[in-house]
Amino acid sequence: MTAPTMFHRLAAEMIGTFWLVLGGCGSAVFATAVFLPEGISVGIGLLGVAIAFGLTVLTGVYAFGTISGGHFNPAVTLGAAIAKRVEWKALPAYWTVQVIGGLLAGLVIYLIAKGKQGFSATGSMAANGFGAHSPGGYSLSAVIITEVVLTFVFLLVILGSTDDRAPKGFAGLAIGLTLTVIHLISLPISNTSVNPARSTGVAFFNGNGAPAQLWVFWLAPLIGAAIAGIAYPHLFGKREQLAGRPVRDDRLETGDSGQHRPAEPWSRGGDPQPRRRPPPPAPGSWPPQLPPRPPP
Repeated sequence: MTAPTMFHRLAAEMIGTFWLVLGGCGSAVFATAVFLPEGISVGIGLLGVAIAFGLTVLTGVYAFGTISGGHFNPAVTLGAAIAKRVEWKALPAYWTVQVIGGLLAGLVIYLIAKGKQGFSATGSMAANGFGAHSPGGYSLSAVIITEVVLTFVFLLVILGSTDDRAPKGFAGLAIGLTLTVIHLISLPISNTSVNPARSTGVAFFNGNGAPAQLWVFWLAPLIGAAIAGIAYPHLFGKREQLAGRPVRDDRLETGDSGQHRPAEPWSRGGDPQPRRRPPPPAPGSWPPQLPPRPPP
């Protein structure tokens, strides 16, 4: 298997971000409050929106993570670059396609929502905000603290679950569940950003003050991600620096099928330990060894 080209990586980031915004914000726009003709509510509510955002990242990481790293978020790319998990030269291109993917998803949501009679996009596109535009009326300072802290935690989970020392194959699950919890905490506060591309994707379709407040949802997540990218290696150490390799899979570089991979470190650290066959039993040991069967 050959390493993905930059085109492949950027395509994966754009599609992954598109899916995140479409699945998360689309759930908020279309499915939060749904009523049957009898007046019975069948909407998913805030819990459903939180789960939707988590599932989009979980599925996106497993689908595209081995191609681009599965960032789908400018804050994640910044934190990964600071932590030397992705090369700095990729950051501008990653940010560009992430924003494009978010805007395309916002456009699709807008076009679909327009098909409902009486729909008005103003204030109805799941935009982020503070003050009068916060779902719970939270202040600017409360929203900034929330976004910085939750993005910081989100990046720590991402860096930890993709660390060489972490169990393989569980990163997408850890990242998706963490994003779900983040939304459960902050949907009433800021409508949850922790992702500038998600905020940008719907802000201009939403209007109603969202574009003017967009700077908060770039600044705060980037600050939280930068702190995490700086802190993680100092708090938890590191096994290696992969600044020139965005994907943590040796098979992408060596073409190895996985059957003859080099010995890996124990999950709790230490030097690489090659697997060895147990030595043959000494003569006279118990249980006795049967002689080999003669060929037919």
